Parts: sequence; C-alpha cells; structure tokens
Amino acid sequence: MIECVDAANGIGGHVIADGGCVYPGDVAKAFGAGSHFVMLGGMLAGHQEGETQLVDGKRYFYGMSSQSAFDTHGARKDGYRGTEGKTVTLQDKGPVRETVEQILGGVRSTCTYIGARRIKDMPKAAHFVRVNN
Repeated sequence: MIECVDAANGIGGHVIADGGCVYPGDVAKAFGAGSHFVMLGGMLAGHQEGETQLVDGKRYFYGMSSQSAFDTHGARKDGYRGTEGKTVTLQDKGPVRETVEQILGGVRSTCTYIGARRIKDMPKAAHFVRVNN
C-alpha cells in the first residue's frame, strides 16, 4: 500500500484502505501506511444503529458487494456483477459508541507511540518491520 500512497499523493489522489480491519490497531496501521481513509464495514456491522433488525439476539449483515446487496438494492446500471462481499449473521453488538471509542483510542495510542501529533503525520512517523520465523 505504501507504494500506492506515494503514487496517489504525486497526482493528488487518495487511497482508501479496504477490507480486513478487525482491531483498532488495524486502522492505525492503515493510517501509518499512508491511507487517507479506512473502510470499517466489518467493525461497525452488528450494532444497533445499523439498518438491520435484531432477531433472537443476532443481526443479519451483508457487504455491499455481496449477492444479498444485489438482491436487495438491484444491480448496477452499467451491468457490472462482481459479487465479492459476504452475508453473515452477527451477535448484537449494542450501541456503536464503544466500538468507535476503541478505534479512536487505538489511533490516539499509536500516535503517542510513534510521535505523531495528527493522523496526517502518521506515515512520516511510522516504521514497518517485517517479522517472520
């Protein structure tokens, strides 16, 4: 992603980190790598503020590129049909406030560890190290 960010910044573009964020540290890593935005669908799914109904303590969730989304909202006008999202049932997570506070706390904590005053400073302050056996 770092190479993509360099290219995007060179032409005034933006990079959106998409997919796989599970922990607040994942969001911080995306910003540290230079992402301008981070998609949080999976982290925010299952909360009471979403458009899903609570059924037996669970919420039905689908990604916007899933077959469920196409069935619910219709196909794109240009005919593109690339279903890659998934449909899942999640335990109710209650209000979203706590999750958002955890995400913000994780990003703030990371900023203190790496010495970044703002999110836009994170790529300059972050250092990634490859660790393997």
